[in-house]
Amino acid sequence: MYRKIKELLQFGTVGSAIEAKGWIRTKRINKQVIFLTINDGSCQQNLQVVMAPSALPKTLLNQLITGASIVVSGNLVASKGSNQLVELHGSQLTLLGNAPDYPLQPKAHSLEFLRTWPHLRFRTNTFSAVFRIRHAVSYAIHHFFHERGFFYLHTPIITAADAEGAGELFRVTSLNIAHLPKNLDGSIDFREDFFNQATNLTVSGQLAAEAAAMGLGAVYTFGPTFRAENSNTTRHLAEFWMVEPEVAFDNLEDTIALAEALLKCLLDYVLKQCPTELDFLNQRLLNYSKEQDRAELPLLERLRFVLAEPFARITYTEAIALLKEAESNKQGKFVYPVTDWGMDLQSEHERYLVEHHFKRPVVITDYPKDIKAFYMRQNDDGKTVAAMDVLFPGIGEIIGGSQREERIDYLEKAMQRTSIQDLNWYLDTRRFGTVSHSGFGLGLDRLILFITGMENIRDVIPFPRTPGHVPC
Repeated sequence: MYRKIKELLQFGTVGSAIEAKGWIRTKRINKQVIFLTINDGSCQQNLQVVMAPSALPKTLLNQLITGASIVVSGNLVASKGSNQLVELHGSQLTLLGNAPDYPLQPKAHSLEFLRTWPHLRFRTNTFSAVFRIRHAVSYAIHHFFHERGFFYLHTPIITAADAEGAGELFRVTSLNIAHLPKNLDGSIDFREDFFNQATNLTVSGQLAAEAAAMGLGAVYTFGPTFRAENSNTTRHLAEFWMVEPEVAFDNLEDTIALAEALLKCLLDYVLKQCPTELDFLNQRLLNYSKEQDRAELPLLERLRFVLAEPFARITYTEAIALLKEAESNKQGKFVYPVTDWGMDLQSEHERYLVEHHFKRPVVITDYPKDIKAFYMRQNDDGKTVAAMDVLFPGIGEIIGGSQREERIDYLEKAMQRTSIQDLNWYLDTRRFGTVSHSGFGLGLDRLILFITGMENIRDVIPFPRTPGHVPC
């Protein structure tokens, strides 16, 4: 009877006849015995298979190499080793798939090298741990919102709206780009395109989610978003996943409370559900820190600390004052010196506040309206908006949100100021029964980066899309 390796290691009965399938991780052979470790992806641990060489033809023995897939039948016995409770004493083995010249041999590989084999890196200990954690977090997100009465909304991937107004868009077209139809002024005539207008891949599902919240009360999106930002940093992707709740009748304080509750719920779930994966990644980070001679808080301690501590709160104005007086700023250690109120905070400023000043997650509120999106509610001072960012250690911004501008006259002025057009449907949500409402966007990939302790965001998404790079 075939059972997954996770089930065998947790619930397998010593003496039972079983069948296991998997890919060979390691092999040791001597005259008396063959030792194989196999893994089927169901858990972090491998299953050890022990067989007599005489039970197999020599041609088959030569094909038992790392990467090959096999099915083994035999009896489950108590293991003499310290790393597992049981092992499989095989009596019959069948090769399912050979793997000559398999590129991921059982030795240390750099993450840069593994990125050149994204379709195979799932079989490594590191990446199997990362993607099982990503699954657990994704499940917990849906559970969190379902338990709180939110409705899951599928917002469009193809849209005519630029929700952020930044213009970093991927165009979607069915036109023949070698022979584009033109208007008299030389511009592209999108009336001949599939949608009869210019369209692009979405940068956010927020605007559509706002419309849905005006009827359903509380909704959330969870899907891919796209940004054509020519950035090769360790925190940016061209295709990334966002979680975006929108709640009618909520204000900024409600949204901050929701964001903190969500993050802590997700950390708690992963700590409880993925202990072996986290233990493995924790040891990996300890080894890396030792090699780099860096004193870092161990991964597990970092997660538990963030879970236990309340997030710090500070306004943008207070943050600028702190940063201006920081020794790093006075000594010229910031790449972007902090000078005047109104400047956009960079990652180095955010991480200074989190990692050096407060030494815990930080929520910054009330940003200048000129550096934030048009839809954010203007505060009474006329200079700032009811916006908030949640900053995490090692990451910087992990959540960005705001109370949305529900007053149509204010919203129309903000749209004019930022040259946002063709959103009459969006204004309808303010024309017909407007209410205060609020929401935020959580970058799933950045959260996984924090939870796993990986150094590059390309290593926490299955197939990363970055400038000049589409591997599969």
